[in-house]
Amino acid sequence: MRADDRRRRLPDRHLRAPSPPGGAVRRYGERRLTDLPNPAEPLLAERLARAIALGGPIPVSQYMAAANGHYYATRDPLGATGDFTTAPEISQMFGELVGLWCADLWDRAGRPTTHWVELGPGRGTLAADARRAMAKAGFEPAVHFVETSPVLRAAQATAVPGATFHDSVESLPDDAALLVVANEFFDALPIRQLLRGAQWRERLVACQDTLFLPIAGKPVPDAIVPEPLRDAPAGSILEVAPAAIGVMRALAARIARQGGAMLAIDYGYEGPALGDTLQAVKAHAFANPFEAPGEQDLTAHVDFTTLTAAAQSAGAVAWGPIEQGEWLVKLGIDHRAAALARATPDRGDAIAAERVRLVGDMGALFKALAITAPGWPTPAAFA
Repeated sequence: MRADDRRRRLPDRHLRAPSPPGGAVRRYGERRLTDLPNPAEPLLAERLARAIALGGPIPVSQYMAAANGHYYATRDPLGATGDFTTAPEISQMFGELVGLWCADLWDRAGRPTTHWVELGPGRGTLAADARRAMAKAGFEPAVHFVETSPVLRAAQATAVPGATFHDSVESLPDDAALLVVANEFFDALPIRQLLRGAQWRERLVACQDTLFLPIAGKPVPDAIVPEPLRDAPAGSILEVAPAAIGVMRALAARIARQGGAMLAIDYGYEGPALGDTLQAVKAHAFANPFEAPGEQDLTAHVDFTTLTAAAQSAGAVAWGPIEQGEWLVKLGIDHRAAALARATPDRGDAIAAERVRLVGDMGALFKALAITAPGWPTPAAFA
């Protein structure tokens, strides 16, 4: 199935990803991400337009990095009054089961000294729910958040007092095992898009006044295109995610060396595949990703095959991916929903609806991938 077919089948985009890590600088020819205007400044569209007028069209990845950098730095995008809702905001059951998954793995690994890490933790809701569940299992690790948004950091500090903040994964502690959670994180990292014509070309973003539009750029080497896709029909689009690969490799290498595991949950597919999955969400509805940069959420589907290969190349062991619905059911969401309904009978219908949303509506679209250090136990639900 082509990735664009998956995109057409997407329900209303009620879920979204957290903010990307900061501090990364990537070269595209002679241009750098830091050559763009400061993403925390207002009027990003005008500044991007001026930069393109002076230096020429920019890669989609550069456009996406600048837009999301501004977007997350200037607002809390979650909830009914925001642009999207993530699984932890739908139900406490999600974060609780993540916490129990971590506690179980830590226990079977021999209860080593461990740091708990979340990448792009939204409002801190998942971490708060996970910590409550982990504490009941006797697991109370130090909490570390990789987050660059000052707005979201404030909410996270309220939800999880005492958490340590990091601008990037490079500053995470290296003195103990790491248990890393990345829920709707990788889909917000910048992607490159390659467009097939007579040759494969980098897709760029041009600008006329403040109207942004994608165009074909310079040819790229065939070597960066998977061999089965090199002779794709004209007009085909291939997405590659160097930023996601870099984060996964860095964390997998740390986990392989220090011990620990990572759980990545996101919407995506097992590639390689063709298709344009770049999308924007504004006020819980789809929008044009080339309109109003910095004022709406930009994401792309995650290629779990690529993430798996990146983790394995760094020395970690990969498990899955499996569908989110299957993962939650194996971990006992039905039992947890029944217990919550007994404890709060007035919320019985709401709890049932939350369970359906997590397991049914999102269950097949979202995937769960686990990686572990060599020698660590098989993570629950991935046997």
